[in-house]
Amino acid sequence: MQTTAEAPEKPLPQTPFYSIEYPGYVQPSSIPLAIRKLGGQPSLDNAFKRKASKTDSLIELSLRDGNPFAHPVAGDVANTNNFLLKIVKRRRKRNSSEDPTNDHFIGEYTAQAVGVLAKTIRFRSMADYQYRPDTDDPMTKLRLDMQAMDVENIHKFRIPEEKEEYIVPSLEQPSTNVDLDPQLLDTTASASASQAATTGGTEPIASGSRSNLRMFPPPIFSRQAIPLNYGYKANPASVVSTIVDEETGEERKRMINRMRWKGYGPASIAYADEKVPDAPPSSVESLRNSADEKFLVRLQALFVDRPIWTRMSLMNQFTANEARDILNSKILLPLVCYVFQDGPWRDTLIRLKYDPRKDREARFYQRLYFRNANHPIERPSVATRRQERASKPADQGEKDGDRKTSHVFDGITLTKETAAFQLCDITDPMLKEMIEGTDDLRDVCEERDGWYSALAFEQIKTVLRHKFFSLLEGYQASDEDCWAILESGNGGRKAVRPHRLQPRKHNMAKGALRPEDAAAVRLQATLDRNARKNLTQR
Repeated sequence: MQTTAEAPEKPLPQTPFYSIEYPGYVQPSSIPLAIRKLGGQPSLDNAFKRKASKTDSLIELSLRDGNPFAHPVAGDVANTNNFLLKIVKRRRKRNSSEDPTNDHFIGEYTAQAVGVLAKTIRFRSMADYQYRPDTDDPMTKLRLDMQAMDVENIHKFRIPEEKEEYIVPSLEQPSTNVDLDPQLLDTTASASASQAATTGGTEPIASGSRSNLRMFPPPIFSRQAIPLNYGYKANPASVVSTIVDEETGEERKRMINRMRWKGYGPASIAYADEKVPDAPPSSVESLRNSADEKFLVRLQALFVDRPIWTRMSLMNQFTANEARDILNSKILLPLVCYVFQDGPWRDTLIRLKYDPRKDREARFYQRLYFRNANHPIERPSVATRRQERASKPADQGEKDGDRKTSHVFDGITLTKETAAFQLCDITDPMLKEMIEGTDDLRDVCEERDGWYSALAFEQIKTVLRHKFFSLLEGYQASDEDCWAILESGNGGRKAVRPHRLQPRKHNMAKGALRPEDAAAVRLQATLDRNARKNLTQR
């Protein structure tokens, strides 16, 4: 019959102990050296104080004791509740009368609790990179003198003259360590040669020479103190792709990210390009079957009626939900149109195969844009937009009607705070008469003004600018004021706005004219030049 008995109670000594997890081998004879590398006994006493500050509890282990250029390893003082055990092992040899095949010693272990470990110094951070500069350099000696507080040597120090001697003869014998690979030695020599070339040396470092670059280590090399648990695994989205060089026929393999984002945008060309795209990009054409056929047919019909649209005018032909679906599709617009990067039809959507540079009727689709410095460029936050959608009034249908005509300028109604219109969308009688006039057109389309002459296009812009910004001011400009501006000898001085609606910072250079004044000055200079030309011809 088995009986259970409780373990005997033993008193726990109250003697406090402190421990140091030293990252190295320590023998009884090297304990004083280890304490000195930790900053000495005073530093340990301050770290183990009951109410030690963060500065006092900071322990640094100097692996190169006495070298101020070597970066120490930082240690932390952690509170622990561990026991310090004293373990004694007694061994005795086996008797000769015992089994001769049993070579094991017979031992006895005894454990005794000595005290409690209340604090422990731990070193969990990695050691920084180490670099030892030339010990004979004057700056190195000055640093050592400052550490030793040698006032006499510090007083004698003078900044040495900088000499462009980056390679000097070495008095040391070449390394004959048999543990080093000869190829590694060659690699080191070539690396030193390239370093000398980039720092001003004219010759590579030969055997029997050494680098004389006076490079002193920074306070710290690496900011990463804790090692990262990095899982070395291949990216599942990367696949091997074979590429064939068209000239040599050589096959090469490279990694391709098959999950990368693919942008589908209309084909883009520069004004100087001779040909216009007659088909969508191949990446878009391959996805034609996935496009919504209903929207695609409507877009093709719209581009047949009108070959050039701005994004706003095109989206105004659809409802808000339909416009959102078209923009989110990403492939509908590239299937039917392309864009110009510059020129008079910049940022407009143009029907494939249609070249406005060869059709004089395309002048009605030229685009005018004026920057409004008072219009806020910041995009409202998501919360603000949600609040605006939640607080929409009941007459939302009227606002949708206003959105349908936001691309049209009639000289009376202000539908937006930025001026970006196509000439065909301007219905103001005075401007429409100027746009449809055929007296001052070019025979060849020009990159800056399109099919209009510089004078005619500048007059259209001046009138549109004055009428648009007058509506921003709160009043409607009359045709007489506009004709007076064009005929006035002082240019557009009378059309300048007397004050800003909302003073804001702008990106105009100091002392530069406002856009209205600059346009008026250019217009007056053109008028004077034409007047002098007419007098000369007479």
